[in-house]
Amino acid sequence: MKRPLVGRREPLITNIMWRNLLIQVTVLLVLNFRGGRILNLDHDTSEHAFRVRNTLIFNAFVLCQIFNEFNARKPDEINVWKGVTKNHLFMGIVGLEVVLQVIIIFFLGKFASTVRLSWKLWVVSVVIGFFSWPLAIVGKLIPVPERNFSEFFMKTIPCKKNPSGKEDAPLEDYAE
Repeated sequence: MKRPLVGRREPLITNIMWRNLLIQVTVLLVLNFRGGRILNLDHDTSEHAFRVRNTLIFNAFVLCQIFNEFNARKPDEINVWKGVTKNHLFMGIVGLEVVLQVIIIFFLGKFASTVRLSWKLWVVSVVIGFFSWPLAIVGKLIPVPERNFSEFFMKTIPCKKNPSGKEDAPLEDYAE
């Protein structure tokens, strides 16, 4: 609430968010393409290994998001723990997310297309999620450019000029 307002025309995903997203996607891609070897699932049937790997990726992704919620509280600061216990709503939501994730993995396998993970794979998931904290700290040390990343991916779309000259003119002013 102490940060300045962001303009309505500003991109929804900031460069800091892009940086954090790229770090998480990299970890998940490594799990997707090398997860069978990393997790030593070669001795399982290919179908079961596939389902275990996908469940672990899902679980690790959700846990990364939960751990990242702490980083997102203070995207420009290293100490993300300052004042976290004073926000009871935040702590309650994080706790509820963890409980729901456990329920999904243990009891909603058919609904969520998951399989039960062993305690070792739960530890792996938590460790992967936990590593989002130090990776975020390292990421915060990487400078981000002023120009928004989305400009590199999006082609400029020509739009009609506003005949009234107002920046936020009603849609009727754009009639053909």
